[in-house]
Amino acid sequence: MTLIWRESSMIALAGVAIQSKIYESSNSLVYRGIRVQDGRAIIVKMLKLDYPSPQELTRYRQEYEITRSLNIEGVVKAYSQQDYQRTLVILLEDFGGESLERWMQERSDFCPMLLPDFLPLAINITDILGRIHAANIVHKDINPGNIVFNPETGIVKIIDFGIATRFNHTNPTFKSLHVLEGTLAYLSPEQTGRMNRLLDYRTDFYSLGVTFYQLLTGQLPFPTKDVLELVHCHIAKQPPPTYDLNATIPKPISDIILKLMAKNAEDRYQSAWGIKADL
Repeated sequence: MTLIWRESSMIALAGVAIQSKIYESSNSLVYRGIRVQDGRAIIVKMLKLDYPSPQELTRYRQEYEITRSLNIEGVVKAYSQQDYQRTLVILLEDFGGESLERWMQERSDFCPMLLPDFLPLAINITDILGRIHAANIVHKDINPGNIVFNPETGIVKIIDFGIATRFNHTNPTFKSLHVLEGTLAYLSPEQTGRMNRLLDYRTDFYSLGVTFYQLLTGQLPFPTKDVLELVHCHIAKQPPPTYDLNATIPKPISDIILKLMAKNAEDRYQSAWGIKADL
């Protein structure tokens, strides 16, 4: 089968005026657009391949259903899902934000986020994550690419529930390193499937810790590009404290981040409300 990749010039979605492409990954394209019927700004997210696999289609349907079910201020709203040729399109809320990943990339010589900017943002993100968990959802892919922030309004929202699950204790099976669910640089030890450990909402706390670490230091705790080494680091290696990399970070903040990134879920925070209180 020939795989045909979409180009922005090929997108002709009924009732939507596409304005610009804002993100592209190996399997998704994301555009900004205007819904013609009411002039509302929207985000258009679609699968990149003309012939997506059944698994990809299932993931998109799940992302829409879970996002739609979460009536939480800090979760981006899903307006509708529709067929487009042989694939699916999700129409989402556009509140004028950009991902923290993009925010970092736009600073070519990335300087760490200042503490007075970081703390209110971190508290908001933690509060949203607590509400997601209270709705019995585990996100499983918390990282700067899935946190969208509008610095002008201060609004922050969590996106992309493609691999999220309804809460239960799951035991991830051993998988090839090339098909792990989630973003490897932010993956909890138990989510690698190599610890024979049950997976629950505390996997999100580890990923949150890695995200906070990167925002405050300008680098990942384990910056290696080698997949095997990175999995080993998540399971067995302690990252340097953040204040070793950025002397302006107080030790209590550094300790919060290291607690979030504890190798055993029992040693992490046991609720988002505890993290929020300490922040």
